[in-house]
Amino acid sequence: MSTRLGDLVDSLGGELIGDPQIGIQGIAPLDAAGPSHITFLSNPKLRSQAMATRAGALILSTAEHEKLNGFAGARIISDNPYAYFARAAQFFVARDARPVVPGIHASASVDPTARVAASAVIAAMVVIEAGAVVGEHCIVGAGSYIGRGSSLGAGTVFYPRVSFLADCHVGERGIIQSGAVIGGDGFGFANDQGRWIKIPQTGGVRIGDDVEIGANTTIDRGALEPTIIEEGVKLDNQIQIAHNCVIGAHTAMAGCVGVAGSAKIGRHCTFGGAAMVLGHLTIADHVHVSSGSLVSRSIAEAGQYTGFYPLAKNADWEKTAAVVRQLDGMRDRVRELEKQLRALSANNDSTSRD
Repeated sequence: MSTRLGDLVDSLGGELIGDPQIGIQGIAPLDAAGPSHITFLSNPKLRSQAMATRAGALILSTAEHEKLNGFAGARIISDNPYAYFARAAQFFVARDARPVVPGIHASASVDPTARVAASAVIAAMVVIEAGAVVGEHCIVGAGSYIGRGSSLGAGTVFYPRVSFLADCHVGERGIIQSGAVIGGDGFGFANDQGRWIKIPQTGGVRIGDDVEIGANTTIDRGALEPTIIEEGVKLDNQIQIAHNCVIGAHTAMAGCVGVAGSAKIGRHCTFGGAAMVLGHLTIADHVHVSSGSLVSRSIAEAGQYTGFYPLAKNADWEKTAAVVRQLDGMRDRVRELEKQLRALSANNDSTSRD
């Protein structure tokens, strides 16, 4: 199926330079695109590939348009080529999507007190418990579980095998990938003379609109009050969000991030893969944490934060570790030397005055 380039630009905006009649079948990378593809340039390091691409149309910024020579195809000028590419990808996916047929599969188990919109799609082997609500145009993939009293806002999609436990709520247009567990018990125990006493986790999970949760990611229910994921949050695969956390709006976390209990993360933050946040900390808005970093204290000021040693050969790392172990003693010796220097200086001053 081909889409007229002019129609694409009419739908998504941008400035078109070139033939609007070009037929575009889809999107492809710079080095693989052909005359029926659209591609994009968002990294100046790939300018040479853009010059050589065979794509029918290229999405690029005004600055790159002025610098790019040799590309003869049509150009779409955008302030944010990467975001334009994302919207173009959505356009083609929607165009090529198979139509969905609303209804409840015969093998699904839906409690009589649950409310499922007539426009929703409930796939095979889904279980929907008492009092749950599934909104308009939701899609619940095969084998998923929706617990008692939980709710899905309009247009939300569950991929197969999502566990969405009791008293959890997600807003509109959510996307939850396979294997995610929302509303499992938080890690709450009281120690009584060396034995652990379980604290019932009676809070739920509240998830805002336009949130995406990756495969095998887990979000624990709160102990008393709910764990909160605000609107627009994007969580990658295999992330752990512990009980009573608050994740601020439009924050994004890459794979394997771990956030301990009762941490409060601000809005528009980013966390690189495998970053860790200790419990009960507060992170300001617009904080960006590098991959593999351990956040062990609250952060009150926006900015980029990094907390790890650069990679080194093992022998060099062992030498560095040996030096680090001696820093405490070295500090004491430096302090003693500073004390002696101050005493010598005082003696010299006294001798000079005499």
